[in-house]
Parts: sequence; structure tokens; C-alpha cells
Amino acid sequence: MKLTDEIVIKAPKARVYAALNDPDILQQCIPGCEELTQHSDTELRARVVLKVGPVKAKFSGEVALDKSRAPDHFSLLGQGDGGVAGFAKGGADVTLEEDGEDTLLRYDASAQIGGKLAQLGSRLVQSTAKKLAAKLFKNFAEILDEERVS
Repeated sequence: MKLTDEIVIKAPKARVYAALNDPDILQQCIPGCEELTQHSDTELRARVVLKVGPVKAKFSGEVALDKSRAPDHFSLLGQGDGGVAGFAKGGADVTLEEDGEDTLLRYDASAQIGGKLAQLGSRLVQSTAKKLAAKLFKNFAEILDEERVS
């Protein structure tokens, strides 16, 4: 499954990059995120509750960041286990580009799923993944916009 999109964030690139590395901000943005803990500069651990069609699962997983080309570009790889619901693993490449006073954020992500989630059908899973990604970045943009206005 592949997801690509771009969004304009009304904040300078340095602020967007800093916010993308702030576990407290990310936890507020990620739909269903119950816990997000930073173990190092490049490692995070998360617990997220998701509902995909009739399947509701609590995923525990780890994310590793590659910041070698930051702040313009960074990559992440992650995997999560949802018990009987299945597993998910994938990665994303994120690019940040200055657009005047704003920042254009582009992402190209891919994921693999297994277990009950995979049995639901690719259309339902793809649709849910797109909605979750859109909600995450909408939440992210709103938080940074609120900071700017405050």
C-alpha cells in the first residue's frame, strides 16, 4: 500500500521540523495515539488504538528515524503489533520545502499489513490509511497554526 500527499503548513521550516521531532505534539496529532515515548534522538515507541472496518486493535510499535539529510528530508521506518488483529510495518520519506513564510510538507509512505487486517480487503485498508494520514497532518497543521496565532 502506498500513500503520497503534500500539505502547506503555516509555519517556517525550522518550526515544522522541530514540531515533527516533538513527541508531545506528535501524540496530539496521531489518531488514536495513547502513548508516544522518545527513547533516543532517532527512536520512538508508540501505543495506538485503531479501528479499521469491524476490527479494532491496540498496536504497540517502534519507529526509527533517519535524520542524516535533515531538516530538508528525513525518513522513518516502523513496525507495530496488534495482537490477533495483525501487524503493520512500513516507512515514509518526508520532505520539507520553504514556501515563503510557510512550509510545504510532502510525504511518500508505504506499508504492509498482515493478519485480520489484511483479510479486510485492500480498498478498506487503503481508504482508512488515507483518512488517518489526512487527519494526522490536519491536526499537525492546526496545532502549528494555533501556536502562530497565540
